[in-house]
Amino acid sequence: MDEVPLEIGVEELDRMRRAGESHVLLDIREPHELAISALSGSLDIPMGSVPERLDELPSDATIAVLCRTGNRSMKVTMWLRQQGYDGATNVGGGINAWAERVDPSLPQY
Repeated sequence: MDEVPLEIGVEELDRMRRAGESHVLLDIREPHELAISALSGSLDIPMGSVPERLDELPSDATIAVLCRTGNRSMKVTMWLRQQGYDGATNVGGGINAWAERVDPSLPQY
């Protein structure tokens, strides 16, 4: 696996998804947040449950970590990297940036 940047923009995530590049989209928001807006094909694990559900994440894959604005997901990205998940990358700006710059049909909150 090539070196994965610590953070990518929503435009890069969109490009990866459109190109069919292999990655896991890890949405760490809570269920009530996912009910407001979500991206298809994501693996939804609330932030507090990530440590006990690590076995659901491939250690050799690019893992794009998503939250509302990019703050919680950066914490999870850093933690995942400390656990040896070198492919973890934060999605800067989170779902709100996605709604603003990629898919304006999604509600922001």
